[in-house]
Amino acid sequence: MGRGAGQYGGTPMKLPLGLVLALLWTETLAGAGAAAPTPEQRLAALGLTLPAVPASVANYVPAVRSGSLVFLAGQIPRRADGQVLVGKVGRDCTEAQAADAARTCALQLLAALKAEVGDLGRVRRIVRVGGFVNCTPDFTAQPKVINGASDLLVAVFGERGRHARAAVGVAALPAGAPVEVELVAEIAE
Repeated sequence: MGRGAGQYGGTPMKLPLGLVLALLWTETLAGAGAAAPTPEQRLAALGLTLPAVPASVANYVPAVRSGSLVFLAGQIPRRADGQVLVGKVGRDCTEAQAADAARTCALQLLAALKAEVGDLGRVRRIVRVGGFVNCTPDFTAQPKVINGASDLLVAVFGERGRHARAAVGVAALPAGAPVEVELVAEIAE
């Protein structure tokens, strides 16, 4: 691999079948009157914590509310130390590494969403996800890359995490990031 080699550290999130079944079972129980786990409890069950919300680097804000919708600015993947992951998918990083980077973007989006609304339990629905993949012209697996973000949202919110989506390839992204993900969520008032 090129300049992006070794910086992604880890493998894409693969949810164990038992966890997927447990999440679906709790959705069923919630429909029957039992309390479903909160999004924060589901994150903890996945061994994940929300990162700090990165500061805006230009003339925009991380989130804007309009009625019951929250529009979240695109996030590029950052390590815990704030350093941006870089690389072009299909040249510098693999599809699996890029999917892991998309999952990182989704975690950052959830952190920004929580900062805006105070409690992820207020999310009625993830409405739409937009995913941009910095890739070589011959790379055509953009949807598989953005699945890293989509799969995490469904793991955290269950059926409320299923969303409309776009996954497109682009020639470049800010700071040379391999992916950028944006999100629109509906919030209970």
